[in-house]
Amino acid sequence: MKTTIELPDPLFAQARRYADAHNMSMKALIEQGLRTVMAEKKAAKPFKLCDGSVDGQGLSPAWRDAGWDQMRDALYGPDAGRGG
Repeated sequence: MKTTIELPDPLFAQARRYADAHNMSMKALIEQGLRTVMAEKKAAKPFKLCDGSVDGQGLSPAWRDAGWDQMRDALYGPDAGRGG
C-alpha cells in the first residue's frame, strides 16, 4: 500500500542519514520503526495500582461521624480549601 506522510525537515534529514548509514531504504526504516513501536506498546502492561488497603475497622471512633470539612479543618486549619 502506498501512502504519503509529512515529516519535519530535520527529522527527515536525520532519518535519511540513518537509512544511508545502515544501507537501508526509507521504506525499510519506516517499516522497522512502526513495527518496533507497535511491539513495545503491545508488550507494555497496563498500569495497575497496588492494593494499599490495610486491615482494621475503618476510622477511629472519634472520626466515624466526622464529615470531610471537619477532617480537613483538623488536618490543615479552618481556612484550608476555601481559596484563602
